[in-house]
Amino acid sequence: MCDHFCRLMQVYVAKIAFMSIGSLKPHEEFSEERVEELLRDMLERGVLIKPIAAESRYGVILDGHHRVEALRRLGVKEVPVALVDYDDERIVVRSWREGFSPSKREVIERALKGSLYPYKTTRHVVVIDGKELHISEVVPNVYYKLKPLLVQD
Repeated sequence: MCDHFCRLMQVYVAKIAFMSIGSLKPHEEFSEERVEELLRDMLERGVLIKPIAAESRYGVILDGHHRVEALRRLGVKEVPVALVDYDDERIVVRSWREGFSPSKREVIERALKGSLYPYKTTRHVVVIDGKELHISEVVPNVYYKLKPLLVQD
């Protein structure tokens, strides 16, 4: 029997798959301070809790820019990614910046061109019964141990 969270996952997350870190496309810059913080946390825990959330067509990162950069610095070549159907109208892009309203099309175009938004420009949410949840609240935890993900010499 599938609970409410399980049903949400089935609707919004097409699948969780390992993808080459190089195939993921950022649409936003990252904060060096946040990356360093995540690096310390990942090394201490030895676990990646949340997968990267990306749209399924082009591999554009919707949530996880800092995790991707931290994992890249650790030498990780493949990462767990929650692929979502970005065409789903219940997935909406908002902005952290006052008076700015990016569109999904602009997010994709910027990622494909490498013309990144500044850090903390976009936030992706899922609208459920009129309530907005950050996409990270809908993506399931994965608890992948980092050691198998690290590059072996």
